Amino acid sequence: MIDPASERDLDVMKIQLGRPMRDVVGVAARCVCGAPTVVATKPRLADGSPFPTFYYLTHPGATAALSTLEANGFMMTEQDKLSVDPEFAAAYTAAHHAYIADRDAYGQIDELDGISAGGMPSRVKCLHALAAHSLAVGPGVNLIGDAALAACTWSPERCVCAPETR
Repeated sequence: MIDPASERDLDVMKIQLGRPMRDVVGVAARCVCGAPTVVATKPRLADGSPFPTFYYLTHPGATAALSTLEANGFMMTEQDKLSVDPEFAAAYTAAHHAYIADRDAYGQIDELDGISAGGMPSRVKCLHALAAHSLAVGPGVNLIGDAALAACTWSPERCVCAPETR
């Protein structure tokens, strides 16, 4: 469920990302501290640009932990699973379709037809996007996002946010 973003949420996400927020639909996930963790962004920005990344990870602790996983080869391990496990690949394709359906509920954009995020449905390109999807919709939809969250050192349940982002 996507919660409307308050002015405080927008201020916190600006601190988290180091830039003003653009075309926010709402907050799609929060950590235990209540801080925004995933923002949902309109599929077409105000300047007219298509924006495929509907679920965008904002939490610095989550971003850092997932960057470490990426640097340590986690994406290649998951990519290899896609090529040898048809059921796993089918689940990833289903996650791709679920992502598109969520985004399309806020506007179908011709330029984004068939495009989701994170490399879905055939590649593992960005753990941040895949984990954001998992955090937003809950476990069991994006198996690679779920696996990345389970393998990283950050958790929304164990989070300790900086004072300015609580």
